[in-house]
Amino acid sequence: MEAEVDGILVAAHELKAPLAVLRQLALTLPGMDAEGEHTRNEMVSVSERAIKQVNDLIKIRRLEDGLFEMEPVAVRVVCDEVARELMYLFDYNRRELFIKYSNRARLVTANRDLLHSVVYNFLLNAMHYSGEGTRAELNVKDFQGKVKIMVRDYGPALPMDVWREMKRGWIEKPTSIAMRPGSSGLGLYIASKFSRYMNAKVGAVRHRDGTSFYVEMPVSKQTSLFA
Repeated sequence: MEAEVDGILVAAHELKAPLAVLRQLALTLPGMDAEGEHTRNEMVSVSERAIKQVNDLIKIRRLEDGLFEMEPVAVRVVCDEVARELMYLFDYNRRELFIKYSNRARLVTANRDLLHSVVYNFLLNAMHYSGEGTRAELNVKDFQGKVKIMVRDYGPALPMDVWREMKRGWIEKPTSIAMRPGSSGLGLYIASKFSRYMNAKVGAVRHRDGTSFYVEMPVSKQTSLFA
C-alpha cells in the first residue's frame, strides 16, 4: 500500500510542472473575443484546481515529518474563505451554495492549511455531484463537545464500500466512485488523510437523495487573534 501511495505522489510531482505551464500559456494568450476570454478563464481555473490537488498530494508524504503545526483556528473564517474561493464555480455551473453557522465554539484545534483543504475538497465534491439547479449545503455546528463541519450534496448515492471506509475514519487510497462519474475519490482521500493528522473524525451519511460528508474537529480552549 505504501508503495502504491508513493507512486501516486511521484505522479503528482511529475504533473505539477506541465499544469503550471498550461496555466501560464492560458494567461499569455493574445486578445480574444468574449467567448475566447471565457474559455481562457476556464482553462486557468481548471489548471489552478488541479495544481491545488497536486500540492495536497505532495503534502501527504510530508505529514510524516510533523511539519504542519496545530493551533487555534477560527473555523468560520476558514469556511468563508473556501466558500468565496469556490463560489464562482457554483455560479458558473448553476448550483447554489447555502451556508449555515450555529456553532458556539468558534475555535478548533487544527492546521489552518489542512483544514482549508478538507473543506475545499468536500465542497468541490458537492459542486460536482449536485445536479444543475440544485444546491449544496455547508453546515457548521457544535456536536458532542466538538465542532462538526458538514457538506451536503444532492447527487447520486454514495456506494456502500466508500461509505464504510468513511465510517471507519479514513480512505486507504483514491478509488473510483460508481454513479459519481469523473471522480477518483481523490478529494475524499486527501480530506481523510489531513483529518486523521489533525486528530479529527471524518465520515459520511447516505441519504436517499445525496450524501453528507463531515469532519468533527476538536474544540480549542485557547484564544486566537483571528476569532
